[in-house]
Amino acid sequence: MQNSGMAHERTNSYLIDSVRVFHNYKNLADRAMAQVPDEALTTTLDAESNSIALIVKHMSGNMRSRWTDFLTTDGEKPDRHRDTEFESPAMTRAELSAQWEAGWKCMFDALAALSDTDLERTVEIRKQPHSVMQAINRQLTHYAYHVGQIVFLSKHFAAAKWTTLTMPRKKPQV
Repeated sequence: MQNSGMAHERTNSYLIDSVRVFHNYKNLADRAMAQVPDEALTTTLDAESNSIALIVKHMSGNMRSRWTDFLTTDGEKPDRHRDTEFESPAMTRAELSAQWEAGWKCMFDALAALSDTDLERTVEIRKQPHSVMQAINRQLTHYAYHVGQIVFLSKHFAAAKWTTLTMPRKKPQV
């Protein structure tokens, strides 16, 4: 069992801690998706649900929109068409991985450019003002929500081959 866990090193920096938490969620999703057969990446549980590939496409689109020119432009870019993020996902693991990594790189690059003094600056998302800290929190909770979906679907599709990502359930004593 590999348990990446949350941050275990004390810090007083919100930015450092946030980056660690984002890395933790990315790591959980990476390890979950690695356990899924390729064909299951584009499989939905029913007509109203999303596949792992669609969730990845949506998260990547969101990351590109939110984190490109983070401090200077609205986080909802005019060229983003959110509804299309839930259509026609990447069809291969390689395409999906490239999309996924590009989204996270955009986000991590934007966060790396920030300093603690930027936290009180104002940015806009959908024309609504947010402090930088609020915007980071908004995205952290959004990505955690979708990573949870990815983990759930991955565990479902891996079935008996699933390897736990965190603390394993206690086995009954024999």
